[in-house]
Amino acid sequence: MGIKELDNEYLMSTYNRFDVVAVSGKGSYVFDKNGKKYIDFGSGIGTLSFGIADEIWCEAVNNQAKNLAHISNLYYTEPPVLLAEALCKKTGLKKVFFSNSGAEANECAIKAARKYSQDKYGVDRYKIATLKNSFHGRTITTLSATGQEHYHELFTPLTSGFVSLPAGDIEAIKSEAKDNSLAAVMIECIQGEGGVVALDGEYVKALADFCGKNDILLIVDEVQTGNGRTGKLYAYMNYGITPDIVTTAKGLGGGLPIGATLFGEKSKDVFSFGDHGSTFGANPVSCAAAKTVIDRLDDDFLAEVKRKSDYIFNSLSGEKGIVEISGMGLMIGLKTEKDAKEVVASCMEKGLLCLTAKDKVRLLPALNVPFYLVRQAVEIIKQSV
Repeated sequence: MGIKELDNEYLMSTYNRFDVVAVSGKGSYVFDKNGKKYIDFGSGIGTLSFGIADEIWCEAVNNQAKNLAHISNLYYTEPPVLLAEALCKKTGLKKVFFSNSGAEANECAIKAARKYSQDKYGVDRYKIATLKNSFHGRTITTLSATGQEHYHELFTPLTSGFVSLPAGDIEAIKSEAKDNSLAAVMIECIQGEGGVVALDGEYVKALADFCGKNDILLIVDEVQTGNGRTGKLYAYMNYGITPDIVTTAKGLGGGLPIGATLFGEKSKDVFSFGDHGSTFGANPVSCAAAKTVIDRLDDDFLAEVKRKSDYIFNSLSGEKGIVEISGMGLMIGLKTEKDAKEVVASCMEKGLLCLTAKDKVRLLPALNVPFYLVRQAVEIIKQSV
């Protein structure tokens, strides 16, 4: 039996896989079992921040794995401490809790928001407002927070205490808060799985202002948008706000699983001993890998991300076959006249790996993708649309 047959035999059929058996890669190239070379504009759904087999990342992973691959969080270890310090210094946030994924980071934020509000205001202040078209994870609770009903259909009853409101409607948030039951609002500045849709800047500022004045915690889900993806370290920085809690994962680990929940001044002391935990959270190898990502996301590097983004937007905006281009930085959605899946298949045939998000083609290249590959990818997209 080949790999595809073994996959069908032994793995749960939860992924509609592309017809590619990937065996290796380097930088922004992926090679399949037949030796065909692809330009990678998916980067593991935005996880491979510096591409495949990045030398700095590999060295950090190998060195840490040889010394201490894992140990209980009951002991002190250096990698998570240094990573937490770097995250706090770069964001101005105060404390970090490490987990293994974006869903876990969001679960942590939800727990923290409820505990913060109930400690101060009692058990009746527990609701979390999210936005319609949002996506916050696949656990039952983060699925409950997700504002897309088709994700809910097979898994009811969901966790109670969540309400999804229209994006851009500040009056809906104010109305929901009138009975003093609202503990937090959780948003994605760019709704990735919702079609790569950026929130309106004035709305985000008004929301942050309202939450601040009413002691409602503002949680920003940066699982896909964070770690340089939008041309800033975190997407909220494009909006001129400071959240109370930030969650992130995906690109933070550069290819290894890690989640992080960052806490601001209000929420930094919400948990005490035993309130939360994770066996593999703060894994030394994952944290050592993530430190190499965060350390390189300086202003000059992020300016290059923006330059590549501008080139893609300028080259594809108004192109025949493209109806709309959305997103920010190197998180880009293309609404095409052709079906998005047909476009992705055509790109793949021509040697370019892309993704979809709802009815759009989604582009998530490595942040350090060379400019000549950006140009090649744009030309393949033009041919495919």
